[in-house]
Amino acid sequence: MSVRKGAPALLGAGALCAALLLAGCAGTAPTTPAAANGATGAPAAGDARPDAAPPGSAANSLASAPAPAPRIPGLGPDTQGFVPDGTSQALVVTGSGADDNTATATLYASDPAGRWTETAGPWPARNALQGWTADHTAGDLRSPIGVFRLGDAGGRLPDPGTHLPYDQDEEFAISGTGFSGEPLEGSFDHVIAIDYNRVPGRTPLDLERPLGAEKGGGVWIHVDHGGPTQACVALEREALRELLRALDPAREPVIVMGPAPDLAR
Repeated sequence: MSVRKGAPALLGAGALCAALLLAGCAGTAPTTPAAANGATGAPAAGDARPDAAPPGSAANSLASAPAPAPRIPGLGPDTQGFVPDGTSQALVVTGSGADDNTATATLYASDPAGRWTETAGPWPARNALQGWTADHTAGDLRSPIGVFRLGDAGGRLPDPGTHLPYDQDEEFAISGTGFSGEPLEGSFDHVIAIDYNRVPGRTPLDLERPLGAEKGGGVWIHVDHGGPTQACVALEREALRELLRALDPAREPVIVMGPAPDLAR
């Protein structure tokens, strides 16, 4: 584990609360547009899945058809095709429908043969107030659908033992109330940055938004405060600490997030 400090363009304590007070996550800030930076580098900001399954030649007969490649449970061929080849660890966060703000999170890992098995969870989770979207924009109160890398963590409290770079900073403190009137205090005691519209390799507090401020940002996995988020995923405290300890950057972990029918495509 490591502790990273002094990354550029950090949120000040006042700015953080102003951006996140009623959101529980996902603040925005003016930036210069650039290329997408999710798990795929695709230009679409809110949906990291391909429009079609990876190309391949059709088999001439059932006998000659290749065996299907192993897939993460719950994922269809299109979504699985967007998981990077080097990834062997994936957190799947899925809700039952597009407008749901509760979900389930399960961590999977693959063996050398490519077979995926459950390694932690399932855990109850929350997502944005209005559910999910394939085209996330700032303030739409929906979580982006897609496959995104997980590479940077931080929080107000000390590192619980993660192998990810971890930025402990008092600027993760927050107060106020959420959408259900619940207190937000402690929500950012531990967070994992989801690589949606951010520059990988920086503290989660970094404000640069390569796709522009209008596409949102600051989408994290953070501590559940008892209500829906603006765009983030929230896990109960001990589940998040377990996830932080389980994620291994050498396995190029990703989060696969969205409604079950979308991920099953």
